[in-house]
Amino acid sequence: MPKMKTKSGAKKRFRVRPGGTVKRGQAFKRHILTKKSTKNKRHLRGSVTVHETDLGRIAQMLPFAGL
Repeated sequence: MPKMKTKSGAKKRFRVRPGGTVKRGQAFKRHILTKKSTKNKRHLRGSVTVHETDLGRIAQMLPFAGL
């Protein structure tokens, strides 16, 4: 049988917290920041929890994360 592998893009983007929630970075804050308002950029700071409807897909991409 082939080995199960973690998706390398997913392991760079997601971290599993001790409670079982998954944290991710906020999108839309990498480039073209001049036309975005200061308020918009301020709200994009920090990390966010992944929605529970997406946890199944993330569990497939991270098979050893214990989700």
